[in-house]
Amino acid sequence: MSAVVYLNFDGVAEQAIDFYAKALSATEVKKVKFKDFPQDPNDPLPENELNMVMESSIAFAGGNIMMSDILPSMKNVMGELVKGNNILISIVNEDQQTLENYFSNLSEGGYVIMPLSNTPWSSCFGMLVDKFGVSWKFNSDADQFLDNVISNKQ
Repeated sequence: MSAVVYLNFDGVAEQAIDFYAKALSATEVKKVKFKDFPQDPNDPLPENELNMVMESSIAFAGGNIMMSDILPSMKNVMGELVKGNNILISIVNEDQQTLENYFSNLSEGGYVIMPLSNTPWSSCFGMLVDKFGVSWKFNSDADQFLDNVISNKQ
């Protein structure tokens, strides 16, 4: 079983998919728009919503992220989209070069909270917020750190 990060956007999912696919050197990109499904003739979607992303998935080395747009017509049911720090994507990879590449790519247009550096808990750790307001954490040694702390407590 695996956990998948799922991101919702306010009409910019297609731009986010393109950005993340490039930044993470995606190995596979899947995307379905609302117009790809037959419309209910009694309740068709407005024209501006048909090109929005209904569901998507990008696969990259060691991960998978799913994304979609929240339709304006559904906001009365789902509520307004609020950007915040409640979602954070953590990339754990022992290959420091891969972390450096992802970090550099994802920081374009965003801002760095903590540059990649050697810390007491990781030989390569950093945090950033990308141009879509999504927070990212990078860690080369997450499993080893947890194992060491747990074994030292016993």
